[in-house]
Amino acid sequence: MRPVSILTALLVSAALYAIVLDRERLLDWARAIAPAQAEAPAAAAQAEAVPDVPEDGTVAVMAQHSVAEEIDDAVILRGETRALREVEVRAESSGRVISAPLPKGSEVEAGQILCELDPGTTEAGLAEARARLAEAEAQRPLVEARLPEARALLAQAQAQLEEARINLTAADELSRGGYASRTRLAAAEAAQRMAEAGVSSAEAGLEAAKSGADTLEAQIRTAAAAVARAEAAVADLRIAAPFAGVLESDTAELGSLMAVGSPCATILQLDPIRLVGYVPEADVGRVALGARAGARLTGGETVVGEVTFVSRRADETTRTFRVDITLPNPDQHLRAGQTAEIAIEAEGALAHLIPQSALTLDDDGRIGIRSVAGDGTARFLPVQVLRDTRAGVWAGGLPETVDVITVGQEYVTDGVPLRPSFEQVVQ
Repeated sequence: MRPVSILTALLVSAALYAIVLDRERLLDWARAIAPAQAEAPAAAAQAEAVPDVPEDGTVAVMAQHSVAEEIDDAVILRGETRALREVEVRAESSGRVISAPLPKGSEVEAGQILCELDPGTTEAGLAEARARLAEAEAQRPLVEARLPEARALLAQAQAQLEEARINLTAADELSRGGYASRTRLAAAEAAQRMAEAGVSSAEAGLEAAKSGADTLEAQIRTAAAAVARAEAAVADLRIAAPFAGVLESDTAELGSLMAVGSPCATILQLDPIRLVGYVPEADVGRVALGARAGARLTGGETVVGEVTFVSRRADETTRTFRVDITLPNPDQHLRAGQTAEIAIEAEGALAHLIPQSALTLDDDGRIGIRSVAGDGTARFLPVQVLRDTRAGVWAGGLPETVDVITVGQEYVTDGVPLRPSFEQVVQ
């Protein structure tokens, strides 16, 4: 065996002995020969673990000076388009449909016939009612002529009574003076009683004439009411459109049997069209009747209208108020049920343009910013987000000038001393 091979075998045996059987002594020897190399990384790691905290306890943050600007304010909400009018026209009479159906989507005018029912005996009933009315009207001249005749008879009877009273007075005076007989006096008394009876009969005749006239008037009114009912029954056979619009459904099919209350068709009025949204109670005071409003539909189309209704009562579930916006729609290209993002014009307001990342929440869940107070400490200020743009958020409810913390606001609380570095922001 060569000496080199023997020497190599001995060295390998010694190394295995040191690693396996005397490992602790080997490690101590390694630490002893390289103390500097082991201490340097440990010191660097310890230096990284300990933050660089100033002795005065201030926290370094980034901030920006912000001055409020006046902007054209707007109330933003979401809504949907709705028909200005929508009605389901129903039958007020029963019968078989004798008109051809109109397809849905058809434009109809106010008063246009949508469904027509078989008249049956309805028109005959109208003719009969009109004949009775004409008969009652024909009796009017005869009955009215009786009144002057009865009044004339009454006046004649009253004149005869007055003459009989004068004759009786004269006969009585002559009889007392011995110039007339008792027979003449008795005849004068009889003539007066007959005249009184004539007056009573004439008065009764006049009352009868008046009663006949009243009865005739009642008959005429009854006949006229019957004619009106018959005419209404005939009119109910033709179901007409109450306003101009578009059919949302087909009209009743030809030959179908309709009962009272059966639907004939559904009509929508889409010009103008209504845009309905719900505004939170915090912003309802900023919405005024007649205010201009713009809307962006789902497809990107923009439309402009004005506020025509603001609810006086909040929804019990959402605590929001309904707002209606009327939009012109002459070509009816806007459809009911389209969703839209609405912006309602409001009075201008002072606001700060701040980065959206600067917004934070306090312990009560209020949205706001953290600012650098005059004493150099952090202070939370609640804000009202007025508008969200690509350049940042326009926030209201802040002082006219404020130092907004833009970096580090999440790591400080009210009263914490700050060491701010201000950045220059171009608004």
